[in-house]
Amino acid sequence: MKPVLLALQFMTRLPLPTIAAGEDDFGNAIRWFPIAGLIVGVAAAAAAWIGTLHSPALGALLGLGAWVAITGALHLDGLGDIADAAGAAHADRSRISEVLADPHIGSFGVTAIALQLLAKFVLLEALLQSGSAPLLVLAPVLARTGPMAWALLLPALHSGFGTLFRQGANWPVFGCWLAMWSGFAAVTCPLVLSAVAALPLWALWLNKRVGGISGDGHGAGIELVEVAALLMLVLGQ
Repeated sequence: MKPVLLALQFMTRLPLPTIAAGEDDFGNAIRWFPIAGLIVGVAAAAAAWIGTLHSPALGALLGLGAWVAITGALHLDGLGDIADAAGAAHADRSRISEVLADPHIGSFGVTAIALQLLAKFVLLEALLQSGSAPLLVLAPVLARTGPMAWALLLPALHSGFGTLFRQGANWPVFGCWLAMWSGFAAVTCPLVLSAVAALPLWALWLNKRVGGISGDGHGAGIELVEVAALLMLVLGQ
């Protein structure tokens, strides 16, 4: 039970009680990230549906607002940091750690976050126009399955929660979550299965440009996989 609560505390801004937990509990929390994704998806879908009672555009706005609010923009922050780090690495790879540790955001980060929000809004509106609001739940669940694979495939950039998550992640658990997600996706929108390719592609990109995984890398990956899944959902309608 502790790892589940910790996963929800990491991934959402739900008002949950503080609990005493050890390193094993923190590490095992990564196995339950998809549950957090389900909650995020349900909240976004519910808000989007309420908005569609007026128009798909309002539904997209409310859905996106709920999406950002329940996650506390945590993953958007990671996306901005990775964008800044990748921009710095283009000129000087040794600056990656320095940029990731900097609490300020640069032009690369601002641009990445703005484009991400715009992409989500446009894709949400298109999905709502087809009357498929409940399907958007598939996006955050798949995205939060990714960290298990990334923790196993990539070296940690520094010690911290990233190293604890690596200890808790394992391929059988990842395979079970992915199989359950794929089964539901195959029934509701087969094309969205292609979004699974975003998981290894993100690992390859991170390894080449950044050199490993960190909390920011997980957050950025979650955001990008969500957009990939939303795109496939829209194309599959």
